[in-house]
Amino acid sequence: MLLNTKGPTFRNFPRSDLAVKKTVRGSVPSIPFESIARSVLGTRYELSLVICGDQLAANMNRRYRKKHYAANVLSFPLDKQEGEIFLNINAAKREATHYGASLRARLVLLFVHGCLHLKGLPHGKTMDRETEKMLKKFG
Repeated sequence: MLLNTKGPTFRNFPRSDLAVKKTVRGSVPSIPFESIARSVLGTRYELSLVICGDQLAANMNRRYRKKHYAANVLSFPLDKQEGEIFLNINAAKREATHYGASLRARLVLLFVHGCLHLKGLPHGKTMDRETEKMLKKFG
């Protein structure tokens, strides 16, 4: 599994097995992003992950989905074996508080959700089953 470092988001990052672009201040809980992505998407999938805040999430959501709010996670398939995920850490913090969960647990759930969308799953029972399976493994 190689996270995509070819796009403009990763222009200044060296190529490695895991490249995460963080656009907000503060720490991020330790999460096995690469292992999760490999389990959901397979080893040949190239993935760019951006950990962002409300402003970038809202801008991306408005520009590419014509929605006017800061999404908690956005997934953009670029082709069958390549995509990008924008993970809004500020939304995740608010939701973790609301649901009485840890920030780590919420971020894992959102990242799994984004990966499943890149795999082609829509919302529904299959996605729910796959999410539960991944949460048992990585949650």
